[in-house]
Amino acid sequence: MSKVGQLLREWRNGRRLSQLELSVRAGVSARHLSFLETGRSQPTRDMILRLAGELGVPLRSRNELLLAGGFAPAYGESALDGPPLATVLSSLRDVLAGHAPYPAVLIDRHWTMVDANDAVARFTDKCAPSLLEPPVNVLRLSLHPDGMAPRIGNLPEWRTHVLHRLDQQATATADPVLRELRAELAAYPGGTAEIRPDGLVVPLRFADLAFFSITSVLGTPLDVTLSELAIESFLPADAATAAALQR
Repeated sequence: MSKVGQLLREWRNGRRLSQLELSVRAGVSARHLSFLETGRSQPTRDMILRLAGELGVPLRSRNELLLAGGFAPAYGESALDGPPLATVLSSLRDVLAGHAPYPAVLIDRHWTMVDANDAVARFTDKCAPSLLEPPVNVLRLSLHPDGMAPRIGNLPEWRTHVLHRLDQQATATADPVLRELRAELAAYPGGTAEIRPDGLVVPLRFADLAFFSITSVLGTPLDVTLSELAIESFLPADAATAAALQR
């Protein structure tokens, strides 16, 4: 089996698709797809990108598929502090500032904090200094017993939500770092709770405030670094929180 064929099969299995289902989506025969996965046929560059697109493979992993198939990467990967991303990052920081007085953070694919607005200090106050030394992982900060966890009023519920979300992200990206992070967070104390479907959202009840979160990503990224950035913003989940933050 070829390396690229093995990777394609792993991504297809991870998406729980049969060869027939993927072949129909991609507009190729199931026989040809089988040959590609076993190495009896070698995929072209366009075929790799077509299959990766149908499988929802992240840009970073699409480049890995191309390299495994003997092709150059299709997507660039710019440094966060480099000139190519300066304008986009400046705009993203404007978005962070625009969320004030509500907390918002800019994170990368591993939940490392890239930037944050001033309102995030409400969350980080009283957290252990070691958790605030760069690189700061926002999920570790939230669930660590020396971080935000002691002040989260619904910690079992919020912890269950975070672990489930991390499970989904690790499955979608096949990123071993996220799997390791999930295992670390699961070992922290705090318990779990069944999330009942009788509410509107899973709130973050922090101190005497209640928030719900929104995740924003770039709509059409063609750069690996930009494709892995997201803004996590926290908005008032009730009128009392909105009034308190506005004051």
